[in-house]
Amino acid sequence: MIVPLVEAAADTCGGKGGALGALLRAGLPVPDGFVVPFAAYLAAVRGLDLGRHTAGPDDLAAARRAIEARTLDAGLAAALTRGLGALGDPPVAVRSSAADEDTGLSSAAGRYESFLAVRGAGGVAEAVRACWASLFSPRAAAGRGSGDGDGDGYGDGYGDGYGGGSGDGPAMAVVVQRHLDAEASGVMFTPGGPDEPTGIEASWGLGPSVVGGTVTPDSYRVAADGSVVRAVADKRTRLDREGARLVVRNVPDDVRGRAAIDDATAVRLAGLGTRIAALRGGPQDVEWAVAGGRVWILQARPVTAAPPTAGPPALAADVPAGALVGTPGSRGAVTGPARIVRGPRDFARVLPGDVLVCPFTDPAWTPLLRIVAGVVTETGGVLSHAAIVAREHAIPAVLGVPDVTSRLRDGAPVTVDGTAGTVTAT
Repeated sequence: MIVPLVEAAADTCGGKGGALGALLRAGLPVPDGFVVPFAAYLAAVRGLDLGRHTAGPDDLAAARRAIEARTLDAGLAAALTRGLGALGDPPVAVRSSAADEDTGLSSAAGRYESFLAVRGAGGVAEAVRACWASLFSPRAAAGRGSGDGDGDGYGDGYGDGYGGGSGDGPAMAVVVQRHLDAEASGVMFTPGGPDEPTGIEASWGLGPSVVGGTVTPDSYRVAADGSVVRAVADKRTRLDREGARLVVRNVPDDVRGRAAIDDATAVRLAGLGTRIAALRGGPQDVEWAVAGGRVWILQARPVTAAPPTAGPPALAADVPAGALVGTPGSRGAVTGPARIVRGPRDFARVLPGDVLVCPFTDPAWTPLLRIVAGVVTETGGVLSHAAIVAREHAIPAVLGVPDVTSRLRDGAPVTVDGTAGTVTAT
């Protein structure tokens, strides 16, 4: 009913689970755990006739409710209890590993649900069902769909690809791993060529701060000879576990401007990245954490769209007069009306061709990146979900522009240069 993580393979446990299993078998530092495989999902949804829940948002909601309401099979519930007991019953991370996730064609970044700091068999069972149900979330539908046709700009995305066990749609495996209370964490992109450096972004606390773009992280470039170039950011908040919940804390003033990791740790990460890329057969997008003074690997997936390689725009001589400057996130330039969006309540105001201007984006914002012409954020780094999805959709992105939501006027035309990292009112 469950598969030890060290035995996980992509064909039964999804891209995420399969990659972690391969890394564990190669002796890389991956937190131990187990996987609830595709077969458990298919058995759980048998008889729910999920294929009929594909016509629109209400039907998707009905599918999610049906999955979340289904009592877990007694055998699977017992297996979860045994699996947690073998780990010592610690807090765990419960993470999606869908059939269409973390492939070489698409990262599916932020498309499905994952949970940190989950405690006990009951909590894990609930999180597993929520991961299964996220196959039918609006952002999953938008991510898999194609074509609009209904005028809302989001794309129907419902189609017939949600077979729910009939074999014609994606299935969901779920990775359950020991949770790490990270002192620092972040993302690493291994080099795309022999002369390219390893790119690393880091901040204090748990990884969603960097992955989700809620902080502007430190950035490191580690060359093949081990030399390190770093830019230390003002990291104002951090995410940590408190019991069975996650809390956002302010970083003390005297710590905000300190490097989250030292150069030696950056070099160690780059070395691990080289091993991972060789094992996985190409450049990798790696999530990592430092906990208890040790470096851990949390995820590895193929790089689907490499970030811009231009240097910081503040060092360039050709920055346009009056331009706002940030981090180049996704190549290209575009002009369009600025649409100031501060939260989900503003989503309905976003139209195709707008330039999304926001404090940050989290996975719930992913459908917007399918319709906008460009994106500008106040926080976040080049390796965040928003930047990755922007590159996959080939729209320009500039990240970490301080106070940009108050410096631009809603509806006014702006030009976004995602290669140079500039935003200019036009």
